[in-house]
Amino acid sequence: MDLNSLDMAVIGAGIGGLAVARACALRGARVTIHEQADEIAEVGAGLQISPNGFAVLRGLGLSGAVEAAGDRAGRVALYDYRSGPVLRLDLTRLASRDYWFLHRADLIDLLHAGAVDAGVRIRLGARVEDPAALDADLVIGADGLHSVLRSRLNGTLAPFFTRQVAWRAVVPHDGSRKDEARVHMAPHRHLVTYPVRGGGWLNLVAVEERSAWAEESWSAAGDPDDLRARFSDFGAAPQEMLKRVNKVGKWGLFRHPVAPVWTGERYALLGDAAHPTLPFMAQGASLALEDAWVLAAAVAEAPDMGTALAQYQVQRIDRATRVVAAASGNAWKYHISSKPLRLAAHVALRLGGAIAPGRMMHQFDWIYGHDVTGGETL
Repeated sequence: MDLNSLDMAVIGAGIGGLAVARACALRGARVTIHEQADEIAEVGAGLQISPNGFAVLRGLGLSGAVEAAGDRAGRVALYDYRSGPVLRLDLTRLASRDYWFLHRADLIDLLHAGAVDAGVRIRLGARVEDPAALDADLVIGADGLHSVLRSRLNGTLAPFFTRQVAWRAVVPHDGSRKDEARVHMAPHRHLVTYPVRGGGWLNLVAVEERSAWAEESWSAAGDPDDLRARFSDFGAAPQEMLKRVNKVGKWGLFRHPVAPVWTGERYALLGDAAHPTLPFMAQGASLALEDAWVLAAAVAEAPDMGTALAQYQVQRIDRATRVVAAASGNAWKYHISSKPLRLAAHVALRLGGAIAPGRMMHQFDWIYGHDVTGGETL
């Protein structure tokens, strides 16, 4: 299709919404983003962009901005919560070195600038109650977990509480660790930290299994003292990081089904609106970026909108479902409660890292090595 003749409306100015808006605008479409907030801003938190997500940012012409704002990852280290290192995974063994740690606000800023530079119009304070009221040839729902368009296309898809709660904070750091993510593993809990903004800050995510229900909200505040109390048996290094937490978000982790219907008439879902994922593979942002590229390319290359939207869902739903399932099944590996089983697992990890370090890294090539752009740059 000739995108120069198309008007597109995007609901939501998050990572996926800004990315798809730039991807479509660079191909000639007239794009308007409808964002319910009065300003484009993000909570103070970090995220990881693996090579599959970076490939899209490169394709959108934003690789230089990412490199300026982010920290290139070099290693992922697994630690026992008390006794120290278990395994270090060398990310330089990946086919692409482009695995990045970023502050979420910095990624939003560069995507926002990229969208505006491509000619995207952004309407703030524009809450969309009825997608059918938008005057556009294509309406894209990039409005997250509680998407109005997801509900329109699929009805109610009820999530369930995983009996896990997460805390998120950013704490000051001395800059000594610029390229390593660390996962401290404990019975029923784990703590992840990695650097952002040149190592001047550490992003901290703590996850605990618990029976008490917790709200699913990125904006809900937690109690730093409660966080410290629940992880008080961790070793000296985690305790030092936890001491620096003075503000923390807290939310319940819910497992949402992948939407069975992503498209219809002139509508399409992407990112969390289509396939919410738990954070245990760090793929939420990268999947949304992949969706954005594939949707824009499908609309540009197909002969009509119906064909484009059908191709988009076919190309994306199986991969998204597989990644979401991998994330859902990953947490237990960090939370083994049986001491003999935990010790055996740690011995196996150490042996695997010593004998076949490459094999340990390449088990996720199907995620990280996937490039939806085919090397194309807009």
